[in-house]
Amino acid sequence: MTDVPVDAPVDVLVVGGAGVDTIVRVDALPVPFADSHPVPPIDTVVGHTGSGVALGCHRLGLTTCFVDVIGDDHEGAMLRDRFEAEGLRFEHVVHPSGTRRAVNLVDATGRRMSFYDPRHPYDLAPDPALWRGPLEGTRHLHASIMPWTVGALADAAAAGATTSTDLHDWDGRNPHHRPFAYAADLVFVSGSRLGPVEDDVVADILDRGRARLVVVMDGAAGSRVTVREGGSFAVPALDIPGRPVVDSNGAGDAYVSAFLHRWLGGGDARAAARAGAVAGAWACGTAGTHSSLIDEGELGRQLAALGGAGRP
Repeated sequence: MTDVPVDAPVDVLVVGGAGVDTIVRVDALPVPFADSHPVPPIDTVVGHTGSGVALGCHRLGLTTCFVDVIGDDHEGAMLRDRFEAEGLRFEHVVHPSGTRRAVNLVDATGRRMSFYDPRHPYDLAPDPALWRGPLEGTRHLHASIMPWTVGALADAAAAGATTSTDLHDWDGRNPHHRPFAYAADLVFVSGSRLGPVEDDVVADILDRGRARLVVVMDGAAGSRVTVREGGSFAVPALDIPGRPVVDSNGAGDAYVSAFLHRWLGGGDARAAARAGAVAGAWACGTAGTHSSLIDEGELGRQLAALGGAGRP
């Protein structure tokens, strides 16, 4: 059962991005070629980006609804059980292709490499009722970059809700990501593949899209935020005392959820980015994906410890 009635107003509606991760810990990346490598116990957990943002927002006290397409399979049951245990409202339809999954290699420093199985046909187009029902009265919609979720961004904009998306490791060229880059109010993207074209890509998103701001998340290098009307600034990555980096799986999703929590609570972009940095660092402190989500109280304590940033 969820913690809130299904007709309660929604702060954040997350569309798409549910899946299951199999975590394999290795000594180093890349893994040397060999017939076999002994590894620590392999674990399979609820993962993927939509799950992380939805669970993160929910744990931070935002009324959250998550909608997606899953399979009638073991992995789909894992998702349903986890969300029910968390009290997260989850509405879904079933497709015979199954539930998304990934195998993630994680090295001794917490870096990861993900082998992603999207499962569903690229042209999958679920009935828009999947998101249009929960969208009524929703404040904010976050779309994972499944092809069909572009329609949810358009519907949210028409309904007057704010929107966001995470482009993940976009290189600035892949056409799959471009509609999302131009359709959302808040655009998150990994810096891992942007390199020297980062400034050009950020400028293009702001020039051709509706984005109010673009956040480049870059792991240990911190994050860089460009606000349409307010210039750019950088926020360093954080080390949380007593919580060393173990596993970076889910750190970006934790950043996004805390950014949205602070932004929707009235904080400016700098306050939101600081909250994101704290949540991302917190997520790295335990093994597995979405295994330790920061709550509102802990986020406030960590921000206050940084120097009075506990309030928006």
